[in-house]
Amino acid sequence: MAIDKKIRIAVVGCGRISKNHFGSIEQLSDEYELVAICDNNPSVLAEHQEKYQVPGYLSFDELLEHESLDLVTLCTPSGIHAAHTIKAAKAGINVVTEKPMATKWEDGLAMTKACEEAGVQLFVVKQNRRNSTLQLLKRAIDEKRFGAINMVHLNVFWTRPQEYYDRAKWSGTWHMDGGAFMNQATHYVDLLHWLVGSVEEVHAMLSTHRDIEVEDTGVVNIKWRNGALGSMAVTMCTYPKNLEGSITILGEKGTVRIGGVAINDIQEWQFEEAKDYDAEIEQANYQTSSVYGFGHPPYFQNVADTLKGRAEAETDGREGLKSLELLTAIYRSGRDKSTVGLPLNL
Repeated sequence: MAIDKKIRIAVVGCGRISKNHFGSIEQLSDEYELVAICDNNPSVLAEHQEKYQVPGYLSFDELLEHESLDLVTLCTPSGIHAAHTIKAAKAGINVVTEKPMATKWEDGLAMTKACEEAGVQLFVVKQNRRNSTLQLLKRAIDEKRFGAINMVHLNVFWTRPQEYYDRAKWSGTWHMDGGAFMNQATHYVDLLHWLVGSVEEVHAMLSTHRDIEVEDTGVVNIKWRNGALGSMAVTMCTYPKNLEGSITILGEKGTVRIGGVAINDIQEWQFEEAKDYDAEIEQANYQTSSVYGFGHPPYFQNVADTLKGRAEAETDGREGLKSLELLTAIYRSGRDKSTVGLPLNL
């Protein structure tokens, strides 16, 4: 794309997470032009048409037929990300998809293949990577300040009451939504490989307490190829509100714990060797009542930079598959009561 040309984008799905996409587009108005929206709920569609003053479509097929687009961003139920991505790719349109990229491993592979064959970009939203606390942690890991990483633990202690799942028929289903690991804690699963490295095997136990198909609680033990061991504990049944989203890394030369409700508070930062940016810890911490963080605008900036040839994609389809592979392994382990090795497609 020409650097001076605005990216013609349509938002598909106007539910909970879409406000972060609309807000990013507005904030990056020099890069993007919102040209259309799509939602299968007539009243929701009318409300957003009124707000953003752009054409609205009840059908994704109609959107593709009538609009000239550079990019669609998918805020639809996870189970239809694959179908929408493949249709967009065949129409020559780049795709941003919310987490998780798909609810099935095979769908994720098909999405990636379709975009690569069509020569379009597939971006998988991993906005938590852009949070200031995690940017500091990633820098410390890349500089090998921990030495050998010995132990890693993540907690996601949030709450999603029954009313949350009752809001839509697809919510809390295996096919369309996925459970606590795949949906709510998916960005924390992403940290397992983005921060620590390739996973060798997982062993999970899952349980369900709400009136839903999927798990709302689970634990998983993890072994990484670099020798690190760790675990992850997730529940959507915390009383009475979201309590904690945290990661702790213990290495031979460093210890870090980032806690808060959504990994927004560096609580422990100890290394054998000091660095100048250690003084930035307090500045990196932030207050939030939202588990989404503030990473969507910088994520969308990377999308624009990639499409205009100024940068490489931070999380393309292949990178997104790493999280989906881990999620699939966790669910297979929980279902079969077994240890599952990775990679899956060997």
